[in-house]
Amino acid sequence: MSKSGKIFVISCSGIGKALGTVGRTAMYEVVEKLRPNEATTVCLPLITIGDETVLKLVRTNSCISVDGCPFQCARKNIEASKGKLVASFMVTDVLRENRGLKPEGVIELNPKGLKLASRLAEKIVRQIDETNKNR
Repeated sequence: MSKSGKIFVISCSGIGKALGTVGRTAMYEVVEKLRPNEATTVCLPLITIGDETVLKLVRTNSCISVDGCPFQCARKNIEASKGKLVASFMVTDVLRENRGLKPEGVIELNPKGLKLASRLAEKIVRQIDETNKNR
């Protein structure tokens, strides 16, 4: 199946940071388990370097950004590339709502980090469902 027509969930790289790992884990939970027929992803660095194939995808399909820190690299790169951003999520916002779920780990998240990622994935899924309903 072509990626075209799906909603693109694009996460920050967040390498070496637990919050970035939470964002990536949530994104993969959405595109691989919760909404594999409605959502997909692309590599954020390909947007950053201006890969024409990827730019065409983010410009012609709805996108959701997921960022782990205030730099908001995913959101800013989608906007700078004239992508169709329909929603933006910050891991720190979800952490504020779930203060007991402090993530630890970078390669593997602790159980609290995995639960935080699932809570974020639930929010992303609600946005995907709302976006699809309004198409």
